[in-house]
Amino acid sequence: MKNYLKNWNFMRVLRLALGIIIIVQGIMANAWLLVGLGGLFSLMPLMNMGCCGVSGCNTPVPRSNKKTEDITYEEVR
Repeated sequence: MKNYLKNWNFMRVLRLALGIIIIVQGIMANAWLLVGLGGLFSLMPLMNMGCCGVSGCNTPVPRSNKKTEDITYEEVR
């Protein structure tokens, strides 16, 4: 359980809170479409999914320590 809670950040907690608020408001207004939508929005942070999938928007960190060579440019007229 500690490993699961270690990956949480502010935006993930905020998305979960907003999903729960949407569920509560949907129940109070008897708008079951909002309850379903709130369930979807609450499930996304619980499963660590988003529009891009799990860490789909992150760029990979290069693991090699290779230095790039200096690039020379030639002006073309």
